[in-house]
Amino acid sequence: MNLGLLFLKSISTGVITSDEMNWLTSNQPNFSRVEEATALKLGRLLDRGLIQIGCRIGHN
Repeated sequence: MNLGLLFLKSISTGVITSDEMNWLTSNQPNFSRVEEATALKLGRLLDRGLIQIGCRIGHN
């Protein structure tokens, strides 16, 4: 999985899945500074309710 693609998919759909959240948290220690900033941005969007934890119907 790629954090940049995950970020874009989450922004475009407004949803991040539980599996994606698990991947995000388990790989966080290996992130570069740019990836850390991206993960923080995702967290802020979750906190603000702009992205929801759920499922995407028909995602690939």
